[in-house]
Amino acid sequence: MSSEVIVSIEPATGAEFWRAPVSEIEAEIALARESWPAWATQSLSARVETMRRFANVVRGKSEDLINAIARETGKPLWDARAEIESTIARVEIAIAGYMERSAQRRIDGALGARSALRHKPHGVIAVITSHAAPADIPTAHILPALIAGNAVLFKPSEKTPATGKLLIDCLHAAGLPTGVARIIIGGPEVGEALATHPDVNGLTFTGTARNGIMLHRRFADMPHKLLSLEMGGNNPIVVWNAPDMHSAAVVVVQSAFLSAGQRCTAARRLIVEDGKQDALLAEIRQLMNRLIVGEPHSSPPPYMGPVIDNAAADQLQEAFLDMMTGGGRPIRHLDRPVAGRPFLSPALIDVTDIKERSDTELFGPILQLIRVPDFDAAVAEACNTRFGLSAALIGGTPKQYEQFWANSRAGLVHWNRATNSPPVNAPLGGVGLSGNHRPGATYAADYCAYPVVSNEEDNVRASIGIGLRDWVAESTA
Repeated sequence: MSSEVIVSIEPATGAEFWRAPVSEIEAEIALARESWPAWATQSLSARVETMRRFANVVRGKSEDLINAIARETGKPLWDARAEIESTIARVEIAIAGYMERSAQRRIDGALGARSALRHKPHGVIAVITSHAAPADIPTAHILPALIAGNAVLFKPSEKTPATGKLLIDCLHAAGLPTGVARIIIGGPEVGEALATHPDVNGLTFTGTARNGIMLHRRFADMPHKLLSLEMGGNNPIVVWNAPDMHSAAVVVVQSAFLSAGQRCTAARRLIVEDGKQDALLAEIRQLMNRLIVGEPHSSPPPYMGPVIDNAAADQLQEAFLDMMTGGGRPIRHLDRPVAGRPFLSPALIDVTDIKERSDTELFGPILQLIRVPDFDAAVAEACNTRFGLSAALIGGTPKQYEQFWANSRAGLVHWNRATNSPPVNAPLGGVGLSGNHRPGATYAADYCAYPVVSNEEDNVRASIGIGLRDWVAESTA
């Protein structure tokens, strides 16, 4: 057993929540490789039934999971509860996705030829995820992989390992063979070793663009291994001639500050028409001033908890200061209300006059305002990013939305809805630095199994009808 230990710290209090030794990945990988063939040969109906039992186990243990999420991430209880509800819903989504994308099909051929399309699992899949949604995000990758017949090695963020362990325990309690899904405890070096191990057939990764790029480079000489990257976004929300300014402000605030801005789909850039922003900003400021920032279990319930740790809070404060130094004008400052803890107040800063704006994902409650002269400029500014995850237009005409949709290079493009409100029964993914064309949710089945096409006959029947010389008896001389 490893002498190294991973310790989970509650961001809201600084108290230790959970600890466990770092996993011995060689032993875990060997167990998964030994276990997955028997799981893959089980019928699809048996695998599906196991996943449905998992949903029931999660329902029964929901309070434990909700408490773990709240304490490990700092999310308010209502936010953690919504995450568990989504986690349960993932089961039927994954089942439906497999049936739609990977079900066995017959392919009609000429002259009664019989062809079939089936799918095979890859083998052992590593799932590495971030702290942002420590139950919902991993479930969205683990369940499709298991339904397809793979074994899974799940490495949660080292900041939320207890929630990850509870998830795997729920799978085992549902009757999944223990070797088919294993928890891998460790930091970044363990994740890299797991991802690049020769006995791991593929990786689904959720995290920062920087780490995703690093993994992409490491996989350059391994084209035989699956790589699915789900990264972040510098997501735009455009408000244009909205008829109801209060509702527009509510959508902006929800987009930017839900989960303390720690969602990959959160709005980072607010784009408005120059000279017409005052009424909207007044509504946004009023809402921001009313948002309660507090501990997850406090009363009244907070809207926002802390960011994940002090290092993240420090980086966000430094980024905000850099924007101010570069010409940004604070509309609402990024305050640190509790000394020594990573609570941050929601912040809004006008960055229009910054000559070279940084195209980075600020993973926290910072919203950047950009003023533009006309709608064409708004669309261009929305696309002014290397990322391409989520984008939203609030207000505008149907024709303007068509223009916005057609020109937005993003996997999620919304109209009069928050950037972080993707439908759960649809694909989820992005382009550019937001992903590598491996959308998840209902399309996750696409990277959990590979298609095998078979032409089939009960008996061998063949002839060559062209290109042969006339038949001549062989000489026996």
